[in-house]
Amino acid sequence: MRQKLTKQEQAFVQKVRQTAGKAINQNQMIGADDTVMVAVSGGKDSLALLDILSSRRKGMPIHYHIHAAHIITEDVPYQIDTEWLSEFCNKLDVTLHLVKTRANLETAGKKKPCFACSRNRRKELFQLTHSLGIKKLAFGHHLDDAVETLVMNMAQHANISSIPAQLSMFENKLEVIRPLILLTNAEMKEYARLMKFQSLKKECPYEDHTIRQKARGIVEQMTSINPKARINLFNSMKKIDFEYLP
Repeated sequence: MRQKLTKQEQAFVQKVRQTAGKAINQNQMIGADDTVMVAVSGGKDSLALLDILSSRRKGMPIHYHIHAAHIITEDVPYQIDTEWLSEFCNKLDVTLHLVKTRANLETAGKKKPCFACSRNRRKELFQLTHSLGIKKLAFGHHLDDAVETLVMNMAQHANISSIPAQLSMFENKLEVIRPLILLTNAEMKEYARLMKFQSLKKECPYEDHTIRQKARGIVEQMTSINPKARINLFNSMKKIDFEYLP
C-alpha cells in the first residue's frame, strides 16, 4: 500500500502534473471528448504519463478518454508484470490493450536488434490506433530525451532536430503528442518513486544506449559549467537566429 505523502511531496506531485498540463494546454494536445492512446513500455515515464493524464482528467471541465497499449514482443526477453499493469489501468479507468508481436530479429540483417524491435513496436501502435479509430498517440518522452536527441542529431546527422511536442502523421490522420516534454528525467524519477510504480520484470539484453549515453554525458558536462544548460539547450530550439549562422 502506498504511504501517505508529506505536504512537500504532495506539492512536488502537483507541480509535475501542472507542468504536464502546461505542455498540453500550450500545444492544444487534448480536447473535449478526445480519445488518447498512451504507449506504455512499462518504464517510469510511460506509467507516469498514464497517471498524470488520468489525475488531470478528474479536475477538468472537459472529459477525454484514455487507452493504453503495451506491445509484447515475444522474441525479445523484455518483460513487465502485465497483471500489475492491468490492475493499475483499472484503477485509473484506462482501457488496456496488450498486443503480441515478433520483431523477427533473425531477419533484421545488419540493423541492431533495438532498432528493429523499436520500429516494429511503433508499427504495431500505429496499426492499433488506426483500427480503433483513435487519432492521438501519446509517448512519455521528456525534456532530457529532447535535449539528448538534439545533441545526437547535430553530431551524427549534421541536423538541428529533435522530438517535437506534437507531430501530425499519415496526412493528419494521427497526431503524436508528448505531454511530458517540459519535465526533466530527474523529475520523472522522483515522481515514479513517490507513486511507487512497479519495476520491469526483465530488462532487455539487446538495449543499446551507447550513443545516447555519450550525448547525456555531453549535456552533463555543459550543466557542470552552467546549471541552466539543459533548459537553455531545450529553449534554444525555439530561438534559432538564422542571421548569425554560416
